[in-house]
Amino acid sequence: MAVKRRYDASGRQRQARLTRAAILDAAGRLFVRDGYAATPLTAVAAEAGVAVQTVYAVFGTKRQLLSDLVDRTIAGDDDPVALPDRQFVADIQALRDPRAKLARYARHLAETHARQAEVMLALAGAATADPDAAAILAKNEHERRQGMSRFAAELVATGGTDPALTVDQVTDVLWLAMDWHNYDWLVRRRGWAGVDFERWYVRTTAAAVLTAGD
Repeated sequence: MAVKRRYDASGRQRQARLTRAAILDAAGRLFVRDGYAATPLTAVAAEAGVAVQTVYAVFGTKRQLLSDLVDRTIAGDDDPVALPDRQFVADIQALRDPRAKLARYARHLAETHARQAEVMLALAGAATADPDAAAILAKNEHERRQGMSRFAAELVATGGTDPALTVDQVTDVLWLAMDWHNYDWLVRRRGWAGVDFERWYVRTTAAAVLTAGD
């Protein structure tokens, strides 16, 4: 009697992940080098070594490709894990001292900006003329503020923030300080080391939102 073999899709899934990664890598290089508007999907496909139909099959539209590229660049991988569920968030939540929380976030921020600065610059440039890019940039700004709102509430809950500041005001300070433009100016343009950027972030945010003793 013939025995049916169970279909193993792992090889096909692995190839699909590799193809997706190759397309995202290619898009990142071309969007940064040539600009989003000036890069057709045919160029992305050629750079990735796949057919343009494959790009459409994986991402559907150029806008979705850009959106997924931004998300992967920020997260550092393509895993389906939301930022609030990432390890660095658990690390921060485990700390009780507000300044220590800022220091742990500063390390995460420097690592993230090192990956994303060029892509975000390309996105910001594209957003001045392309509605799709503008919508993705606006979404990113909204999500960053949501993240800083959660972080602000956590800092306030420690009792170590300036009582004269509302949670919204603490959020505003954190949102401003974490902006990737700061990393671009200080590290990429002025040549600061990543650790110097981390120290700047902690000193700046601590002086702005924490009580004098923290």
